[in-house]
Amino acid sequence: MKITVISDTHGQHRSLKLPKGDLLIHAGDISKRGHPVEIEDFLDWFSKQKFTYKIFIAGNHDFFFEQAHPRIIEQMIPKGVIYLNDSGCEIEGVKLWGSPITPWFHNWAFNRERGEEIKKHWELIPDDTDVLITHGPPFGILDETVYSKRTGCEELLLKVYQVKPKLHVFGHIHEDYGHYIKGDTTFVNASVLDDHYQLVHQPVVIDLK
Repeated sequence: MKITVISDTHGQHRSLKLPKGDLLIHAGDISKRGHPVEIEDFLDWFSKQKFTYKIFIAGNHDFFFEQAHPRIIEQMIPKGVIYLNDSGCEIEGVKLWGSPITPWFHNWAFNRERGEEIKKHWELIPDDTDVLITHGPPFGILDETVYSKRTGCEELLLKVYQVKPKLHVFGHIHEDYGHYIKGDTTFVNASVLDDHYQLVHQPVVIDLK
C-alpha cells in the first residue's frame, strides 16, 4: 500500500501538489483557528483527492473538532473520508489509529497535561496497530523546535515502543519535518509548512509492505 502523508497545512491545502497513492493521511492542523468555514473548505478539498482511502485527524489549531457536538462533526464528514479521534479503522488488513492529543501548550485545542492525564489517551492505542497517526511527535523523535527544545510526549514514546507500529505519522513541530527509522518503525514528521508558515516541504510517500 502506497501512503501519502501530510500535516499542518493550516488552510494552505489547495496549494499542495500530491503524489499518487492508495491512502492519503493528514495528521492534523488543517486550519488556522478551527473556524467552520475553514473546516468546510478543507473537507471539500480533501474529499476530492484521487486516493482510494482518505484519513485525517485534528490538531491543536482545529478548535471546531473539540468544541462541536460529535453528531454535527459526523454529519460534516464527506463520504469516502475517515475522521479519527482516539479511534481506529482497518483498511485492507492494515490497522490504523489516530489521536489529536498533544501536551499542554498555551491552551490550544486537544491539550492535555503531561503525565497521567495524557497517558490515558495513549493507553487506548491497540497493541496491534500498524499505522499510528498522532498530531504531536513522541519525545526525542523529530520534535525539536527552532529553539533547540525537544517538545514531544514522553508517555507517547513509551507507548510507541510498546506497540511498535510499522509507521508513525505526526506533525505539529513544523521545523523538524522529515523521517526517521528506528527498529521496525518508520517515523514521519509530515509538516508541509516551515516555522514561518511557508509551504516549503513536500508530502511524504511511504510504501507500506
